[in-house]
Amino acid sequence: MTLIKSISGIRGTIGGKPGEGLTPLDTVKFTAAFATWVRNNSGKRATERVKIVLGRDARISGPMVKQIVIGTLTGMGIDVIDIDLATTPTVEIAVTEEKADGGIILTASHNPKQWNALKLLNNKGEFLNDTDGKLVLSYAENDAYFFADVELLGNIVEKDYTNIHINQVLKLKLVDIEAIRAKNFTVAIDCVNSVGGVVLPKLLKALGVKEIIELYCEPNGIFPHNPEPLPEHLTEISKVTKDKKADVAFVVDPDVDRLAIVNEDGSMFGEEYTLVAVADYILSNQVGNTCSNLSSSRALRDVTEKHGGKYVAAAVGEVNVVAAMKANNAIIGGEGNGGIIYPELHYGRDALVGIALFLTHLSKSGQTCSQLRAGYPEYYISKNKIELKPGIDVDGILKKVKIRFSDQHINDIDGVKIDFPEEWVHLRKSNTEAIIRIYAESKSKENADKLANKIINEIKSMM
Repeated sequence: MTLIKSISGIRGTIGGKPGEGLTPLDTVKFTAAFATWVRNNSGKRATERVKIVLGRDARISGPMVKQIVIGTLTGMGIDVIDIDLATTPTVEIAVTEEKADGGIILTASHNPKQWNALKLLNNKGEFLNDTDGKLVLSYAENDAYFFADVELLGNIVEKDYTNIHINQVLKLKLVDIEAIRAKNFTVAIDCVNSVGGVVLPKLLKALGVKEIIELYCEPNGIFPHNPEPLPEHLTEISKVTKDKKADVAFVVDPDVDRLAIVNEDGSMFGEEYTLVAVADYILSNQVGNTCSNLSSSRALRDVTEKHGGKYVAAAVGEVNVVAAMKANNAIIGGEGNGGIIYPELHYGRDALVGIALFLTHLSKSGQTCSQLRAGYPEYYISKNKIELKPGIDVDGILKKVKIRFSDQHINDIDGVKIDFPEEWVHLRKSNTEAIIRIYAESKSKENADKLANKIINEIKSMM
């Protein structure tokens, strides 16, 4: 059993002893702590109503966890807007639409079915920053919460926000429904039997897609394969796309904030290139800046500079990317795992807006999906890690690496990133495991692996 407490939320496996998994007692404890933070942060008097939006993905434990969360929130005098089965970006949008004081999404994202989590949002529908996240953990650790008297119990209102989210996507000025409809696209989708199966078919029909080939769109939480949308997990959708002559395929994770794309020939568009392609389309219509995290492909920088914009790198983590986007007025940004953040809609990773913008781009390009992909700078990322022995001074090792490569451009806002003229390597210590993650990118897989191994050997010589 596993329970991981971090500033971005609480995630763990279902069952086990309290404190060792995401048990009902742990769920109550952290929900109450978050509700306390929300009330304290709301600026409202004790007698004023506080409102939290609650949504969930389709995993098996969702109904059970939802009942506990609702009971806890109403027991603390919090009003709940229950939007039930909903994507993470849908909950984010609902928070602002409802003028709520916060939000909770019950999802463990790409983790397997035995996992669930409480993702926590502020009143802007964005994830908590480091300071606020630590406050929530402190409240939980010290049982610093109080439940309401019977006359002050919270109320529950049930709403469906799926169509509201879709309509907001459709209204974006750079989403061209007529251009998409004119192409008579056939689109395949794999929604891993979660909430994508509720929303993607509706979105694609509204966008004018001629034919939709649906794989695993029953929201029953029984994931048919590993739910992280990586190439090794997408062999079936790849075959279906090619065999049924679809123009493109879209794959989402259980909470639909990540988007993977499959070309018409069954090859992978590449998760790093989801953001690159959408940014290329946005920037071809509007000059502006972009942002992604330090571990994302250099291809976004290349595309941004080609269009006359400025690229900015942020520390890893959605909250860090959002902060950097705001500080640098970025008009498009996200993460290399297929996460698109388009501020015109909201500041959160959103596969729905990614699909709508990508289909518009594809329809206007006059190219096939694979031809579009071939037009972008070619990079390869090698992802590795080094397991550490107890007591090793990781910060000391990273400092030595900085000294060793001081003649190169170094970014140390999150670990150490070394930018060489034609490639880069990024070293980060994990907050949850005794490992150093080492990502290296170059213009060939061979060179990326070679660079990663070079740095790994340097680190081992320092241990």
